[in-house]
Amino acid sequence: MKKIGVFIFAIGLVITIVTGFNFITREKVVDIGDLEISRNQNHSIAWSPILGVVVMTLGGGLFVLGFRKQ
Repeated sequence: MKKIGVFIFAIGLVITIVTGFNFITREKVVDIGDLEISRNQNHSIAWSPILGVVVMTLGGGLFVLGFRKQ
């Protein structure tokens, strides 16, 4: 239980520090015979750092419960 708590706490810390990421996809705009026009489409995924704090709290709680059960 303690190992799981530490692992979840670490995931929460990463979620708190890294609040999102971006990625790019290529999208076809025109495709007529040999003529092909495409553009890069930016996508961003973001989350609140509060989510990381909640996950860290959950991990800390599991860590403490691991000590109490021994």
